[in-house]
Amino acid sequence: MSQTDLADAAAPAEQPAPPAAGRPPAGRQPFARRPVAIIAGVLTAALLITSDRYGYYGDELYFIVAGRHLAWGYADQPPLLPLLAHALNALAPGNLVVLRLPATLLSGLGVLLCAQLARELGGQRRAQVLSAGAFAVSPIVVVFGHLTITPTLDVFCWTLVSWLLVRWIRVRDDRLLLWLGLAAAVDLQNKYLVGVLLLALAGSVAAVGPRELLRRPPLWAGSLFAVLVTLPSLLWQAQHHWPQADMTSAIAAEDDRLYGGRFGFLPLALSMAGFPLLLLMCAGLWRLLRMPELRAYRFLGWAALATTAFFLLSDGRSYYLAGLFPVLWAAGAVSLQHRPAARGWGWGHSTVSFVICAVVAVAELPLYPFSSIAKMPYAFNFSTAETIGWPQLADTVAAAYRALPADEQQHAVVVTDTFWAQGALELYGPARGLPQAYSPQRGAWYFGAPPDDSGAVLYVGGDEAKLRGEFTTVRRVATVDNGHGVKNLDQGKAVWLCQGLHTPWSQLWPGLREFA
Repeated sequence: MSQTDLADAAAPAEQPAPPAAGRPPAGRQPFARRPVAIIAGVLTAALLITSDRYGYYGDELYFIVAGRHLAWGYADQPPLLPLLAHALNALAPGNLVVLRLPATLLSGLGVLLCAQLARELGGQRRAQVLSAGAFAVSPIVVVFGHLTITPTLDVFCWTLVSWLLVRWIRVRDDRLLLWLGLAAAVDLQNKYLVGVLLLALAGSVAAVGPRELLRRPPLWAGSLFAVLVTLPSLLWQAQHHWPQADMTSAIAAEDDRLYGGRFGFLPLALSMAGFPLLLLMCAGLWRLLRMPELRAYRFLGWAALATTAFFLLSDGRSYYLAGLFPVLWAAGAVSLQHRPAARGWGWGHSTVSFVICAVVAVAELPLYPFSSIAKMPYAFNFSTAETIGWPQLADTVAAAYRALPADEQQHAVVVTDTFWAQGALELYGPARGLPQAYSPQRGAWYFGAPPDDSGAVLYVGGDEAKLRGEFTTVRRVATVDNGHGVKNLDQGKAVWLCQGLHTPWSQLWPGLREFA
């Protein structure tokens, strides 16, 4: 996986050798260096310029705080993102450009990888440019590329895994399989989802070939390395009674309620690719399964179907499939050059498609004034809406805290109903004199309970009836307002002053844990 493999710009076209049985031709086309670099540069620049717009996304806040509680695992993911986010925030506190730099760079590199995928599949210059463009203007790539969250790394790593496999099929260089093990090991520290892809790939290779891949010792060495690296986080899960399984059930229930569950899974997943790009993606899947020129890569099509079926049947989230898009775009682009009208192959149609997708992609960037965001439906721009209002949340809680008598302030604690709000108060609270914040939701529950000798509780959000069952007195003392009228999960939430806890926190906390 040298720089030559990723750039390989000015080399003359390799002369194809006669293919062995079940193998593609050995040659490949020159890399479309300049146009692909321009596309990657434009996407990277757009993400970099908008990196510091608004504020943290809720998951980013959580990752920074989780990194302060370093562990081999967490309730909702392995340790890589918390470690990375905490390190970047320590390096440049409060700097969103630095925090989001990995997402920005990985998105730009993803453009190059997607073009290289097309190249390895036999794609000529136009196929490479089309693949790169598809990656750059896909709405889901733009949304993920703006945020340092687990799906961003997933998309890049899945694309890298696909490229390493496709390249191995062509050149049979077993060193690529060691790199494959490293890529899998890294992504398994981000999310366990790549394990589903890897199993689907292995099963597809066993079913349709090339079975020679499964007999290569470096493949098993790389697999063993990935397992050993992941073992500590799996042991953490086992020691804590597999909270990731509880998370999976909670996510399935959430999606059933909000997005129609299995009925909404495929439509929502496909819409994330961008409608014109959906056509290219479907063409890629069909051609992988049917096209003679891509026969050696047929296992990729079956693996994509198997991965989709698994997440559909297990009530996974629609964006889990985003890592499959690049290889399907690449295969779709390559298939176009083998059609009867290959010389022109519909560039007018392709241009229109790119313009449409580019407009949608730009609309996903955080470019709007607050007044415009306030008028947008929440479902249309939720990723932007959920980056607004964290300082105002901290200001509201701080005002309620300062209104307490001095003797009550000494023993007061703050509890939030969501791990996002807890992360916000952990970051913004100290500068406002707030005590440590706690939350019983998801991974934040594992950070610990308030001390038993604490006094008054400022509870952000939560169910009033439930709070009245746990405290002697419950009184609303403030309402969260982000000051811009933007609808998000915290806008309009109550801040309750709760006193007279009936049960010590150490006894109450175990029963408060929730994943919804």
